[in-house]
Amino acid sequence: MSFNYLLNRLLVATVNLIAAITVIFAMVRLVPGDPVRALLGDYMNPEAAEALRAQLGLNLPIWQQYLGFIGRLVHGDMGTSLMTKQPVFDEVVSNFGFTIQLALASLAIALLIGLPAGIVAALHRGKAADVIAMTVATFGFSIPNFWLGILLMIAFAVQLKWLPLFGVGNPSEPLDLARYLVMPAICLGFRGAALIARVTRSSMLDVMGLDYIRTARAKGLSERSVTWTHGFRNTLLPIITVTGTDLARMLGGTTVVEAVFSRPGLGTLLIGAVLNRDYPLIQGAFMIYLVVIVFTNLLVDLLYSRFDPRVVYK
Repeated sequence: MSFNYLLNRLLVATVNLIAAITVIFAMVRLVPGDPVRALLGDYMNPEAAEALRAQLGLNLPIWQQYLGFIGRLVHGDMGTSLMTKQPVFDEVVSNFGFTIQLALASLAIALLIGLPAGIVAALHRGKAADVIAMTVATFGFSIPNFWLGILLMIAFAVQLKWLPLFGVGNPSEPLDLARYLVMPAICLGFRGAALIARVTRSSMLDVMGLDYIRTARAKGLSERSVTWTHGFRNTLLPIITVTGTDLARMLGGTTVVEAVFSRPGLGTLLIGAVLNRDYPLIQGAFMIYLVVIVFTNLLVDLLYSRFDPRVVYK
């Protein structure tokens, strides 16, 4: 990959981030509700509201608020939470670790289930294994996260009592942390497993019907070698694409799962910020999501050239 290509991609990513941040800034202020009313509560009166609005800079024209926001952001200041009075950056960073844990665990489960299921379905096309795998995949696309989460809680926490119901466990004890991650990760990763299984099956069927696969078999190579060395390796590009996209979806989809399992995280933080009309915190949470999604897409591009030498960026 050339330096010029990487520089161009970073430039495009920066422009996209600025555009997305601008849209978020505008949309946050279009949402019904008043942060001043949420802050004052029972002490709400016109004089106090006007004073607080001036203190927070909410009485300024929207364009002045935007320029001030961008100016602070350029200097690394994401603002201060209206509700907690803490720096937004600290609030976001302290919660983002839990979201990353959940998203990565969900992606691992999606790959561990989806890849073998897709490969088995492709190698046994039209047979029972194929039908079962694709039926489960269709079910995975259809089931809502919150409903699957409730089913898992009833089965494994309430009835069998194998897993804890709520929380995140003790961060200093990996095994305890893993026990609290199992159900949320399955809940979030099940749809990803279904998607990866379908893409893997489709890609494997396309590749296994090509001429060079027949040539490899004609040369006397073992079926295992044909499948893994010549077949699966050439299906990686679409799998990498869907995996990168799914990671971005999982990061955005943690909100519902965190709410169901009462886990701290960026999604839970965002829900509280929206309910309290905490403009700086909403903007900060969305910005972290955007940065991760943009750079995940960039990483996917980098992996293309790593796994397929035919892909050359200039």
